[in-house]
Amino acid sequence: MIDMPLSPELAAWLRKLGHDAVHAGDVGLHKAADSEIMSRAYAEGRTIVTADLDYPQLLALTKASEPSIILFRDGNWSDDEVIAKLAEVLAALTPPEIAQSIITVERKRIRRRRLPL
Repeated sequence: MIDMPLSPELAAWLRKLGHDAVHAGDVGLHKAADSEIMSRAYAEGRTIVTADLDYPQLLALTKASEPSIILFRDGNWSDDEVIAKLAEVLAALTPPEIAQSIITVERKRIRRRRLPL
């Protein structure tokens, strides 16, 4: 589930790689609360890809172990930068390593924390 702060082009790129990716805006969640997007991602077994810093806090408050989050930090990212960094994440981590995790993507490093927090 690609969150609203990121481009729908990211979902299209992921689909080309064979992933079942959707953008929140394309499934009627363009004005949804973060908690609603989390619920939908959880129900559909999706990882949320976002630049919204609220998601880790929501996971910590609920002590949830899902959905997984890939969080882009450090300001505005171009579509090309997001795609390049996400390609690094997907090359470095297996689906089981991404599951039940928060993957924090910064310009100079990628960190992984297991859920629940």
